Amino acid sequence: MTATPPDPAPTTRVEIGVSRRTILTILLVVAGVWLLGQLTTVLEIVLVALVLVGTFDPLVAWLERKGFPRGRALVLVFVAAALGLAAVVLLMVPPLIAQALDLVEKAPKYRADLVAQLHGHRWARSLISAVNDLPLDNIAEAAGAKAIGYSTKLLEYIGYGISTLFLAIYLLADPVRAKGQIYAVVPRHHHVKLARILLELKVIVGGYMRGQLITSASITGFVFLLLTISGADNALPIALFAGLTDLIPFVGGYIASTPVVIAATPHGLTVTLVVVCIMILYQEFESRILVPRVYGRVLRLPPAMVLVALLVGASLAGILGALLALPIAAGLQMLVRELHVDLPGEVGADDKARIDERATEVYERVTEGIGAVEAGMIADEMASIVKRSEDTGTAVDPAVLARLAPAGERR
Repeated sequence: MTATPPDPAPTTRVEIGVSRRTILTILLVVAGVWLLGQLTTVLEIVLVALVLVGTFDPLVAWLERKGFPRGRALVLVFVAAALGLAAVVLLMVPPLIAQALDLVEKAPKYRADLVAQLHGHRWARSLISAVNDLPLDNIAEAAGAKAIGYSTKLLEYIGYGISTLFLAIYLLADPVRAKGQIYAVVPRHHHVKLARILLELKVIVGGYMRGQLITSASITGFVFLLLTISGADNALPIALFAGLTDLIPFVGGYIASTPVVIAATPHGLTVTLVVVCIMILYQEFESRILVPRVYGRVLRLPPAMVLVALLVGASLAGILGALLALPIAAGLQMLVRELHVDLPGEVGADDKARIDERATEVYERVTEGIGAVEAGMIADEMASIVKRSEDTGTAVDPAVLARLAPAGERR
């Protein structure tokens, strides 16, 4: 009797289907990423212009409250900023140039003095050889060649700077109309939320500029005190230079240290080494302690996130990326907070959602039939009222929001 073979085990077929909509979404995302890569320079110009707008708008608004027309207030602010920058440059640049030329002229003497001080120390023999081999005679030629090499890039950056400045001026000249264009393309149901986001962005830019002023003023005062104690010349111009260059994350502090060390060189090796050590210690203090704490407080960012954001920004876009990293990080954190208030377990999310719903309901009622520009102005005022209520912990009175309608219609 022949045994029948067992039936083969059933096979399972797995079919993976991808809908056309999914494919289209993936293609759109890829195209969007590619387009952003092509428009990197444009995005950088827009972001820097927005930072300038957030910086100067409070000053322009203050002059408006004092009775100046907005156009005249805008001119006064930019003229004052230009004159202040010109005064700093005129005070700072001539002494720095004179100091650099003096260093080039006296470099052989400084080398001879350094070698004489190092003689008699066994550990310094290799260092003496390295110092004697320094090509000091070619310093001026090398510096000139470098300057010519960077001149084209400098002209390019000047062009970008002019474009950024004019974009900021146009946005500041008529902010109501600029906001109105944004409100016109956003559904009215989201206007209050959009107004809250724009208000928070203004707060972020203001906090970022306050942080820049704090860190810049800190190193300016420190360098001035250090050079005054060490007896160096041109303490004030060098301190102002240090304050300006310190605005650049990471490399700014080291650029600032260069003229400080050069100014200490004529006072001997000991003074120079002490100044070098003190500047290194200050840079470590600023980058590890001062910057995370200051920006963490004014931008409401954890200190660790401040350091990570600076590193990521510098890695992705160099110096400009590091400059914009902190306001961008604070903005992203704010967007997560504003757009995801219904995350499970988030403290205060339900209360915040109810406030937004109440404000949106009143807003849609009082702005019915009103144009986007006028409606956007009412949304801005509502967002300010809601923010004040959150900051003070008080409830929002719908009657207060509703009273904004006549004001909007009068405008």
